[in-house]
Amino acid sequence: MQKQLRVLICDDSVLIRKKLRDILEVCQMKEIEEAENGVAAVEKARTFKPDLVFMDIVMPGKDGIEALEEIKSENPKIKVVMASSAGTQSHLKKALDLGAYDFIQKPVTLESVTSIIEKMINEGESAHV
Repeated sequence: MQKQLRVLICDDSVLIRKKLRDILEVCQMKEIEEAENGVAAVEKARTFKPDLVFMDIVMPGKDGIEALEEIKSENPKIKVVMASSAGTQSHLKKALDLGAYDFIQKPVTLESVTSIIEKMINEGESAHV
């Protein structure tokens, strides 16, 4: 993958953040930041200005839906991908209505992350034609 994306990982689980970071590094992403909850994600999105955010839906404090809404209202260009475990499908429709770019099912796999990054890069390239 040639294009470098700035990626923010937001999940309250350290293990999931590490797994996602490892997958992103395999995809040769170099600029990766992490946030442990929705409040931190909104703050990091403001300062780090990511191209892509992987956002857990269920988190303490501010959940992924609230954080998505805030991030998109401040910067509509940021692509937010919701990460959902079983049982959060009802939240997915709301997330997509609020402007989520896509969603991936947990446990996160290299294939699902690669496919989202490729889709984003391909859309970006076709926008510049």
